[in-house]
Order: sequence, then structure tokens, then C-alpha cells
Amino acid sequence: MKVGNLALVAALAGPLLLAGPLAAETVRWARSADALTLDPHANNDSPTRNLLQHIYDTLALRGNDGKLEPRLATEWRVLPDDPTVWEFKLRQGVTFQEGQPLTADDVVFSLNRIRNEHSALKGLHKNVVEVVAVDDYTVQVKMDGPQPLYVQNLTNTFIMDHEWSEEHDVLEPQNYEAGESNYAVRHANGTGTYKLVERVPDVKTVLTYNPEFWGEKPAVDEVVFTPIKDNATRIAALLSGEVDVVQDVPVQDISRLENSPGFQVSVGPENRSIFFSYDLASDELETSDVKGKNPFKEPKVREAMSLAVDRDTIQRVVMRGNSDPAGMPLAPFANGWTEALNAYPAPDIAQAKELLAEGGYPDGFSVALHCPNDRYVNDEAICQAVVGMLAQIGIKINLIAQPRAQHFALIENWTTDFYLLGWGVPTFDSQYLFDFLVHTRDGSYGSYNGSRYSNPELDAKIEALATEADLEKRDAMIAEIWQFVQDERIFLTVHNQVLAYAMRDGLNLAIHPENQPNMATITLD
Repeated sequence: MKVGNLALVAALAGPLLLAGPLAAETVRWARSADALTLDPHANNDSPTRNLLQHIYDTLALRGNDGKLEPRLATEWRVLPDDPTVWEFKLRQGVTFQEGQPLTADDVVFSLNRIRNEHSALKGLHKNVVEVVAVDDYTVQVKMDGPQPLYVQNLTNTFIMDHEWSEEHDVLEPQNYEAGESNYAVRHANGTGTYKLVERVPDVKTVLTYNPEFWGEKPAVDEVVFTPIKDNATRIAALLSGEVDVVQDVPVQDISRLENSPGFQVSVGPENRSIFFSYDLASDELETSDVKGKNPFKEPKVREAMSLAVDRDTIQRVVMRGNSDPAGMPLAPFANGWTEALNAYPAPDIAQAKELLAEGGYPDGFSVALHCPNDRYVNDEAICQAVVGMLAQIGIKINLIAQPRAQHFALIENWTTDFYLLGWGVPTFDSQYLFDFLVHTRDGSYGSYNGSRYSNPELDAKIEALATEADLEKRDAMIAEIWQFVQDERIFLTVHNQVLAYAMRDGLNLAIHPENQPNMATITLD
């Protein structure tokens, strides 16, 4: 397929939120983790984005079916006479929660702000050269070359009010990694369905319906969000009536809740893979008993580890059937996934031991494994299972499980030898994963490349994806990159995550493929 005078135009859309019977309704929502900040451009953490999408809005959004929907932009296209320019037509009559009208100036400001060095989402906009307001409701984005899929990068780009940001001195994003703060960390002014009423981090956030919202009024007027880290406590809160919706249902509780009168459970696949990765660059591992060498640099060691991990047993025992074992860190939702690339080996302990010996470690070695204990479904239990499996081939693991804020900092700061990570692909395209996890870290690319992997030749191929307008050729390039990534065993993939939401009877909330459910989409029986 050739993309020449490409015109991707979303039909002019009316209100998109299909609500149930209109009635004053408060929904008390709990999940395992709180947002890390309310600054819309400071952090790329999924729970953070999930809370923010209730307050802020984007130019386009992924629906529950995975398709792009128009939001603040009603239509978009690549200019027929210049394939390097995207044009967006904005929805008219939209106002921010404090009353200011949305104009092209706010979109230009937001797209420039998110490209700031302190933004965790700048990688999505690294090919932007200039953003221009053509008129009050038209924005043009000049790219450094043809970018046929750029609109897919906008589903997590929240639009801020320029005037409000200037008034409160938040023209630049919070430097979250440095521990800095600003007014936007605890205050918000968006165009979303709800406005912020109360915010006590890690305790409670209260949102109420925004009467200035441009779309249809939802069935839920008030949202009370409570992060509850402990699984048992979270489910007990649902069963006792303290909360109405639980987003992170432990796999061991799904069946019980399905059979409990007064409750229902939604189950479905997530666009997220769970995998391990390791320091592939250091000459010596900080936490290993091997000195002067790095066992992870040896391909046979990585192959041995993959053969030692029994993915099917993890699915059956640890996940109680609620996972999709996988061999590549990409869910079937995303462009680039194939059955062949996703194939994984049957466990073979004898062969794994042979490979470990051939790689120079007949007696194995020790190393620390860092694992979050509050981010993914059964994350610590997955790590515990893999510790036991690797012990069978002589790799002795010191498991360090801790909250996600500390865990992710280790990956970003290159202070972990071996770690668990989960990765979603909001663009539904492999380039997102390559840009963040495979490309050499250089300030624009590789921000979550905790493995330190670096290959200039592969970097060039990844960068070329962004400007390749022939989509068939581009897909072939993606397949070539994936084959290289898999052959190098940069990742030790375990499975794709399966989600479960539980709720009291009378509420209906569908599984969102990116685990980004919006309480405004709840319908009432």
C-alpha cells in the first residue's frame, strides 16, 4: 500500500459517550495504584494516565474496540500537497473546566509542552518540527518527514489550557524523575468529563461531572477514586459495599466473585506484555557473584534462561488460567505481532543446563531480580515462580520486590541487573516498543531501555520506520527488526496480561484493551 496524498479523516462526530439511564450516581472506584502526578505530561505510567483521562481530553482516543475515535479533533488528514504536514480540525464550543474556550493556541502549547526535555511522553513527538495554529480551530503539525501514523501517537497526549498554565507557572512539565513539583501536580483544568474536587495522593481523589463538558452527560455524576494496594483489602471493600468497582481483580478471586450474588465480573485481554530483561552492556553485574564478567552478555545464558521458564505452568498455577503465554513482548492487538514470532519453547531443564555450561557457567551464578509488587496482575508471584524455575539450572536469584515508583526508577536510572516489566502499546504499532525499549537511549529514544542494549545499525532501522510512507514496506521492516530482537533474546517474555474488573450489580463497565476504563462509560441497569 502506498501512502501518497494520504487523508485520514474521522467523520464529524457528535457526542461519543453512550450513557445509560440518566440518574444522579456516585461510583466509588478502586484499583491497586494511584496516579503518580496530575501533571499531564510528566509521567507515562498507566494508572496515572487512567485517572487523568477523566479530567483531560485528547485529540483522538482508543475506544474499547481498539479503534481511533475523534475527541477534541473532529477530523484529521495529511496535507495532499505536503506529506510531512498533519492537519487537525478542532471541535468548536469546547471549554476548559474553569471556563476558558479551547482554541488552537491551547493545542499548539500542549504539543510543544509535551516535547519538553522533562516530559515522559516526548518520545511520541520526537519527529515533530513545528506546530502552528492556522486559525482558531485548525492546527498543523510539521514533521521531519512523512509520518503516516502520527495520529496514533496522540491518544495519551492531554490538552492543557495555555492561559491557566501561564497563570500558575506550569509552562513546562514537572521534572518527575528529579522529584520536582509544580501547581499542576495537584491541580487540574481540562476539558474532560469530570473536574477535580479533592486530591489526597494515595488516599482519595474525588471528581464531579463537568457541566462544561462538550459531550453527552454520563450516567455517573461523581467518581470517588481510592487506591487500595493490598489485594485482599481491595476485594473486601467491594464485598462490603465500601467501593462499587474494582479494576485489578486478583486471579484467585475471579471465580468467587463471579459466583457471589450481587456482583459481576468483566474479563478480557489487555494490550500489555509481561517480560523480563537484563543488563546486556555492563562489564560486570553489580549484584552477581561473578566478578569481571557479565553472564547476561552470553547468548547461551539467555537461551538457557528462556528454556528454564515454564510459561504454561505460570499460566495454569500462578495466573489460574488468566493469561496468554507468549514468546514476544507484543500483544496480538499491535501491528507486527505474528504467531511465528510469538512462539515460545517448551521448558527443557537438561538442555538449559548444557547451554549454561557451554556459555561458561556450569555451576550457575547469582544475581538480584527487581520486581514490582503493586503494578501488574500477580507481578510478585510471577517473579517468585521464575526464581524457582531458574534455580533448577543453578541461577540463584535474590528477589527484591517493591512498589512501582521505586521499581521503575531503577530501570530508568540503570541501577538494576535483572528486572520484570510490563509494556503496553497505545499506538497499536511495534514502533512504539522499539522506540522506548530497543533503541539506544539518547535523550529522545530508549527512555525505558533498561537493558542498555545498543546497536547503531538497528537504531537506524527503527528510526526509518517513522518516515516510511509505503506501509507494506514498513511492515516488512518491522518484521525484520522483530526477528533480530527475538534472535538476540533482548527480552524473556512470559505472557500477555488478561484483565478482570469486578463491580456491583447494576453497573456495567467493559474491559478496555489498554486497561484505561473511564467511569463515564459505565451504563446502569
